[in-house]
Amino acid sequence: MEQYIEFATNNWMLVGTFAILLILWLVYELQSGTKSLSSHEATMMVNRQDGVFLDVRDRNEFKNGHIAGAVNISLASLKERTGELEKYKDKPVIVVCKMGTSAGTAVTLLKQAGFEQARNLRGGMSQWQSENLPVVKK
Repeated sequence: MEQYIEFATNNWMLVGTFAILLILWLVYELQSGTKSLSSHEATMMVNRQDGVFLDVRDRNEFKNGHIAGAVNISLASLKERTGELEKYKDKPVIVVCKMGTSAGTAVTLLKQAGFEQARNLRGGMSQWQSENLPVVKK
């Protein structure tokens, strides 16, 4: 324990920077409000609560492989095409993108449109495929 204290006092700038970054990251995570779901959690929500996977990748990526039963609306046209999802407004809508990064934007748009159960799939399609889960190709 003495070594930790000695390290912290000798490297106070490094430890302080780390502490500030840690606090900022925690605040960001708490404020973002969108909890990502694992593949298992997402599948259970869709199956048990009659939800849907919303794939926000472009049409070509969708055709190369997607989750069975997924609806494809690109992120660029989501705002105009939200009406197509009206029947899922009170059900889980799991947003899927390529890597899990742009799905957060889609979740925000959906929540603004009244889709309270919109969530994103952690890791996107790359995580889904790395877990060897089924993919449909059209």
